[in-house]
Amino acid sequence: MDFLDPLALARWQFGLTTLYHFLFVPLTLGMALTVAIFQTAWFRTAKLKWLHLTRFFGKIFLINFAMGVVTGIVQEFQFGMNWSSYSRFVGDVFGAPLAFEGLLAFFFEATFIGLWIFGWDKLPKGLHLASIWIATVGAWFSAYFILAANAFMQNPVGYQMSADGHRAEMNDFLAVLTNPIALAALPHTLFAAFMMTAGVIISIAAWHLLRRQNIEMMRSALRYGLWGMIVAFIGTALSGDQLGLVMVQTQPMKMAAAEAMFNSACGADASFSIFTLGTPDGTSELFSIRIPYLLSFLSTHTFDGCVEGINDLNMQYTTQMFPQFADQVGGNFAPTLWITYWAFRWMMGLGGIAALVAVVGLWVTRKNAKKEPATWMWRAAIWAWPASLLAILVGWVFTEMGRQPWIVFGLMLTEDGVSPSVPGWTVLISLVAFTAIYAALAVVEIGLIMKAAHKGPDPLPEPGSEPDQPTALEDTPTTVY
Repeated sequence: MDFLDPLALARWQFGLTTLYHFLFVPLTLGMALTVAIFQTAWFRTAKLKWLHLTRFFGKIFLINFAMGVVTGIVQEFQFGMNWSSYSRFVGDVFGAPLAFEGLLAFFFEATFIGLWIFGWDKLPKGLHLASIWIATVGAWFSAYFILAANAFMQNPVGYQMSADGHRAEMNDFLAVLTNPIALAALPHTLFAAFMMTAGVIISIAAWHLLRRQNIEMMRSALRYGLWGMIVAFIGTALSGDQLGLVMVQTQPMKMAAAEAMFNSACGADASFSIFTLGTPDGTSELFSIRIPYLLSFLSTHTFDGCVEGINDLNMQYTTQMFPQFADQVGGNFAPTLWITYWAFRWMMGLGGIAALVAVVGLWVTRKNAKKEPATWMWRAAIWAWPASLLAILVGWVFTEMGRQPWIVFGLMLTEDGVSPSVPGWTVLISLVAFTAIYAALAVVEIGLIMKAAHKGPDPLPEPGSEPDQPTALEDTPTTVY
């Protein structure tokens, strides 16, 4: 193994920084909505518990948003540093949605977040509430433009090749924005983001209830998180099903790799394996637990549908669709199977565990429950956040690793996108530097969120006392900034 291989190092660097940045994206998307809902509840009911929950989770949202901005900027630099060939090839197409995300959605979002932070005691209550809702919509638009850019890498549309054949040039911006993968990925991403956010809320509420702190507010937050987790899990599953249908149509190799299925199959033979042990080339299967017809149904929504296998797809890609790339990949266009196979199952399994925690939590905290939940139940509920976080991370790994060996499906192999003039040792230096800096930022991020989470919301005033008027977040004594 060449430890100074520029391609391998560039992939490791982009993968690590992307996963680290992606820690903050779903929490921003989901927590913005949560804060908006809590503030709406306070606006409509005037109950102070909703105000205190708004400001408490608002601090966590702002910590996360700030760290997401810092880490996201680094992503842009890497396109020019390590992936200049890719940037030159698809810059005309890829740059447009990124520009809209940065110039329109992000500044739109950031402006109204600023109004929300400093407008507590300066804006009318209705206008101040509108600012957090507008910021939430801005965050969702920002996510969509990023998904549209990524969708072009999964399913190139809305482009034409330049006269010299060296660049992809955009000729239909609407087609880029309405890419079927982007349209299917948006609801899946938003539901998954809210699922992770619900996990954060459940974990924080369970931690406080375990210690008998802020009981009234944390019970309300817990019920919100539990119901939110279940609704988001259902939404994630349904939207994931639609995304899977689009994936089969545009990237059949990814679905075949997700099942590690080498030979095409139909009906009962197109089964879905819960767990499989066998040889890497699929020639021998030692042990497998399978559900007949399920892969056929997931891929075609029929029980007698056919699913193409890796071997047939390799033959088709080599002889018909992409013969010009066949020699580079050695006739094998499949991604790394053990990563796609297990990432697909860990994604579903961890999401199911988080949803199960919510179902059990709703049952043991129901109104007619005869006794308080046992201590071990609160300790188990605290793991709702890690389970939902890991589920969304391995889901992203599946999405990106399942596209390999392509950096743009059918147009450019990943190995052709790396910067040709950047030696491996320079990539190694930046990889080590980024990893060290991001590790330090992780300590800061986790420390700030844990400090805010452990302190909890401001206590509710005693009955008969005069409630405090809300002021700008930076003026409150509980702020962590």
